[in-house]
Amino acid sequence: MPKFLIQATYTPEGTKGLLKEGASGRRAAVDQVVADLGGRVEAMYFAFGEDDFVCILDFPDPVSMAAVSLRVKASGALHTRATPLLTLDEIDEAARRQVTFRPPGT
Repeated sequence: MPKFLIQATYTPEGTKGLLKEGASGRRAAVDQVVADLGGRVEAMYFAFGEDDFVCILDFPDPVSMAAVSLRVKASGALHTRATPLLTLDEIDEAARRQVTFRPPGT
């Protein structure tokens, strides 16, 4: 199953919701939305600094991740970044593939 690293920052309204619900309430909401699309939350951590929380999600396909991302962003409660994660084997496979590339100006 494809994995994604999610980095998120709450808006002021989202932070108010977190204060009202607590971290466990938000974790339950993330678990539910991910499970509804056939995925799984591998890890979720709250943080401070540039990001308010990070998580690693497994989804059956990238379209499912895109569907969640669109809904979350449309809520206005969070700013998120989703990064696809690749296994070592997937990178090894990518390195073996022949790619014809011409750099600009050559």
